[in-house]
Amino acid sequence: MIRLRVPRVLRYSAVSLALAYVALGIGSIVLFAAPLWYAWRVTIQESRAEILQVDALRMAEVFRRDGADGLRSIIDARVRMQIPFDRILLLADPSLHPLAGNLAAWPRTVPTAAGAYMSHIEIDHSDQSALVRVMRIGGYYLLVGRDNRVFAPLETRFWSGLGASIAVLSLAGLLVGLVTRRALLSRIQHIGRTVSAIIHGDLRQRLPMHPSDDELNALSRTINGMLEQIEQLVHGVRNVSNSIAHDLRTPLAELRSRLERLALVRPGTAETFDEIDGAVTDVDRVMRIFDALLRLAELDAGMRRSGFVPLDLVDLAATAVEFYAPAAELKNIGLALDSTGPVPASGDPVLLAQALSNLIDNALKYAPQNGEILVSVRRHSDGAAEIAVTDSGPGIAADERAKVVGRFYRGDASRGTPGVGLGLSLVQAVAKLHGSTLELQSREGGITPGLRVVMVLPAGTAAAPPRGDSPDDGGAPRIAPDAAQGAGAAV
Repeated sequence: MIRLRVPRVLRYSAVSLALAYVALGIGSIVLFAAPLWYAWRVTIQESRAEILQVDALRMAEVFRRDGADGLRSIIDARVRMQIPFDRILLLADPSLHPLAGNLAAWPRTVPTAAGAYMSHIEIDHSDQSALVRVMRIGGYYLLVGRDNRVFAPLETRFWSGLGASIAVLSLAGLLVGLVTRRALLSRIQHIGRTVSAIIHGDLRQRLPMHPSDDELNALSRTINGMLEQIEQLVHGVRNVSNSIAHDLRTPLAELRSRLERLALVRPGTAETFDEIDGAVTDVDRVMRIFDALLRLAELDAGMRRSGFVPLDLVDLAATAVEFYAPAAELKNIGLALDSTGPVPASGDPVLLAQALSNLIDNALKYAPQNGEILVSVRRHSDGAAEIAVTDSGPGIAADERAKVVGRFYRGDASRGTPGVGLGLSLVQAVAKLHGSTLELQSREGGITPGLRVVMVLPAGTAAAPPRGDSPDDGGAPRIAPDAAQGAGAAV
């Protein structure tokens, strides 16, 4: 099989694109010139036919006034005055014998019937195209014509101009393609070097930006955003791996110590079962960590969107508040719900219950004795739904708020409390799944600093209330206390 080798310059995309535009330009020129040429030819032919008609009628008038001899004199005078063969004249007798004019004989290609004809006539020993008109006057034949060669220079200039335009357009297109290709290649080489550095592990590199805000700049900006996200994810994976190793070391070390002590000391039955209970607690702690990580992975992948159903956020919040009321009462903490009415929305009720449970659980951990926790649910004027949990605890410093939603991060205030730092990470993932973000704000009013955690479900997620008021007719499902507890509350 024979393979044709395409010239290297034609394999450049910029040159190919430029040549495509050149071809389009040439096609446009041809499409413009073709009807123009046709209109010009038709107009010229019609004008010449009218002129020949007028000449023939004038000569017929001379024949009627002065006879055949007078017409012969006029024809001979015109032949002597004109440029040779610019005007074709011939007067022939009934037997087509020439009497006057500049043709030696009646042309074989011209009929004797009256009318206009485009014929080839032998002029100056060469076959030339001419427009002629034949008229019978008495018993004579009159032939009046014009040689088409008079317009040959004009046609030559027309085609020469068209060819020159095509040549200039082709040359300009090729030059523009080469210049464009050189400019693009320079920028692509810069991008290639940056990408090569990223491939070799330098994730801090970013694609270069050009002063002109063109399409490549827009692409570079998008890719740079992707690279920033990738860098954050890679660093997050490294940090998570280190945190997992650090947080699992303690329960695993305790578990090994318990089992080793049982194997060496072999204590009594009661003490042995106590150690087994402690080992089970250590294993449960490890399993909670892995369960939380698996839930985070599901949420990050968006795999739980299939569980979205219409629900009432006030009903969900009321269930969570009711579930945590006994724990709040034991610490003498006031736990209340603030809402002006039903707030229908669409979401995963289990995940939202887990997220709200985590927020209330965190508030209970840090709220002081005789403190207060307020869970508020309301609808914004734009249709969005807001869930907020406000506590009277020590709060979180502004420079630390972006860190506490990270996985395994624990601030100084949480060192002495149980957990491994995944609670707010789960809430953040649930909020992201529902098209929301988690906002940490300072508590407004009150003596203690406090913290206000807000999750806003956008108007696209906040749904119209479903028809029916009872669970049997399509109403929003009520969340069971077990779902409100959520495994995420313990991490």
